[in-house]
Amino acid sequence: MKKWLIPVIVIVVLGIIVYSLTAGVNNTAVEYEESVLKNWADVENAYQRRSDLIPNLVSTVEGSADFERGTLTDVIEARAKATSVNVDAGNLNQEQIQQFQQAQGGLSSALSRLLVSVERYPDIKSNQNFLQLQSQLEGTENRISVARNRYNEAVRQYNTYIRKFPNNIFAGMFGFERKAPFEAEEGAENAPDVEFDF
Repeated sequence: MKKWLIPVIVIVVLGIIVYSLTAGVNNTAVEYEESVLKNWADVENAYQRRSDLIPNLVSTVEGSADFERGTLTDVIEARAKATSVNVDAGNLNQEQIQQFQQAQGGLSSALSRLLVSVERYPDIKSNQNFLQLQSQLEGTENRISVARNRYNEAVRQYNTYIRKFPNNIFAGMFGFERKAPFEAEEGAENAPDVEFDF
């Protein structure tokens, strides 16, 4: 065997190993990133479902002539604000997630006030359409929670993978960056005060 052939074989073998390693890291990071994007789409879909239910809910409540208009206006405005926030799924950073979460939190708060206000109106509370919409909203809130948890798990898996050594070297070279998870809103650790009027 010729002496110049040994370094060529070593270089070829090292090239194959480096290629396999980088291709493996890249392909796995792509799979995890696609999972994050899919789960983010599920989160947006669940919030969109809630947003789609609101006009029907507002219409049902509006039918009661003496219902507080300010509460309805708050819900309508919060829905408009929540649907106007667009998040670039390819660049899920903490700032965008917080902006999205803040708009959705405003809508959740307005909806809660609406549902509490309805308690004072027996004709609305007994309306079948309202009861069905209220049930669908409750189910949608559960879907939102599940979608957010799945998104956070996909983000955790992706972020862990791209930060491990030696993956972090290749992930940085290929442009893979950390994704932001949903986090609890400030003050969420405090139980809300509940007052009942009797």
